[in-house]
Amino acid sequence: MRNMTEIVITTLAERPDVVPYLGDFWNSWPEFMKEDLVADALLGAVPKEFPDQCLIATEDGEVVAHARSIPFAFPIEGRPELPARGWDQVLQWGSEDHRLGRATNVSSALEIMIKPTHRARGLSHRMVGAMRDAVKAKGHSTLYAPVRPNGKTDAALPMAQYVEQVREDGLPVDPWLRVHVRAGGKIVKVAPTSMTVSASLAEWREWTGLPFDRTGDVIVPGALVPVHCSVEHDSAVYLEPNVWVQHDL
Repeated sequence: MRNMTEIVITTLAERPDVVPYLGDFWNSWPEFMKEDLVADALLGAVPKEFPDQCLIATEDGEVVAHARSIPFAFPIEGRPELPARGWDQVLQWGSEDHRLGRATNVSSALEIMIKPTHRARGLSHRMVGAMRDAVKAKGHSTLYAPVRPNGKTDAALPMAQYVEQVREDGLPVDPWLRVHVRAGGKIVKVAPTSMTVSASLAEWREWTGLPFDRTGDVIVPGALVPVHCSVEHDSAVYLEPNVWVQHDL
């Protein structure tokens, strides 16, 4: 195994040559998670508009991880607290602030993706630390993160109960929450409708291979909570809860 010191983390502003290859990244999210309309509309612009807040990790010239964060103004009128719509809302806030030329004072993480061959090597910890540094370099006081606790395997378990589960050392049982807490983050609250995927039953069948033939909750592999199916209305909706974590810088 190659040594971790060979991995170099830079901002995308320092490596603009990587931008054309961002679309080639490995996506470990379930197929239906790629159908969030807010992400589809806005996430692709983040590397171009905020290259100083996007990170690239390379090893021997190969891109092995990347991360994105977005600046936004908070709290301001109309934004008194972190939103229940979590990831979707903060991406909209940041995009709106950029379009209006509004001054920003905090940032939110959007994603950290590690190449499968480079997982379990401590790279997630380094990427969170580098994101904190990049945001602090902008003069921002806080980095927020609507974390997707992908260690949650019981869709029936409420997220509020899951985040309370800790190991003997007091750290969260969830791997991603644990990374953030170890880096200095503090769990604030659950964002119950952080991402929304709403589509026809035919689309859900295509994405999941499941029948979606009965009205009610459907357990879908990779989903953090059940997907609600309505046969009568030929539609199903997934409201994903995330967890707001606050990093004071």
